Amino acid sequence: MIVVSAASGAFGRLVIDQLLARCPADRIVAAVRNPKGVADLAARGVRVRLGDYDDPATLRTAFEGADRLLLISSPELEPSRRVGQHQAAIDAARTAGVGAIVYTSFLGADTQAHGVTAAHHATERTLFASGLPHTLLRHPYYSEAFLNAGLRAAVTSGELASGTGGRGINTAFRGELAEAAAHVLTEDCHLGRAYDFTGNLWTYSQLAHALSRISGRPVVHRDRHGRAPGAQGWLEDQVRAGALERQTDDLQRVLGHPAATLDQAVTAILAEPAPPAAVPAPE
Repeated sequence: MIVVSAASGAFGRLVIDQLLARCPADRIVAAVRNPKGVADLAARGVRVRLGDYDDPATLRTAFEGADRLLLISSPELEPSRRVGQHQAAIDAARTAGVGAIVYTSFLGADTQAHGVTAAHHATERTLFASGLPHTLLRHPYYSEAFLNAGLRAAVTSGELASGTGGRGINTAFRGELAEAAAHVLTEDCHLGRAYDFTGNLWTYSQLAHALSRISGRPVVHRDRHGRAPGAQGWLEDQVRAGALERQTDDLQRVLGHPAATLDQAVTAILAEPAPPAAVPAPE
């Protein structure tokens, strides 16, 4: 039996979709904080159990009978609380007799214990100390943070601005990371491994060229001098510092095929129907 924790999130749902293509639905358990919120998964034959990272007793019950557990990292942002939740899940897995844990970590967590990687670094150490067989899936940033429907505005305006300083970006799409997780959960050759997943390296200049080629309309890249607001500005700062340029072939090897190219991503984004225009309210 395969248990997927935090299964109601976007990534967890994608993993379950991949698992359903590989094994019977009654061998898959979705462990979630709110079982009523995943009635659609239950309708597809997936077993649904209450499993709340803040309630260890529910985790022990949710993990019972699991040959493999996908421990999806908590969405909690405060590192100490996040580490505590992961510790509770690992303890519950040991008590429940889980065969092996697959943990969604973050790229660099093996060597960096601060910032984004702080909780992941601590969790990896906890897993090693637990004695439980496990596999580490170190994710990069999701491609969707950069490659999304907002690129249509660049095609319309003919200009793509970024504050990345021409540096490379090694993101990967959620769907491919979910596919990789499903491989690891259903194959026997991954235990004891730590995978550093990255997609194909790309730059904003290359993105502008891809938008031009695929849309048939010229798009030029402009290096933004001012910082973008909010999370986008922080992400671009990381790129400008070269923090997203590490490359490995781990994702391709686990998938058994190359990760999506920039052209494939842009083609898919531009092929999506544009959202309907807002209808003015009657006066």
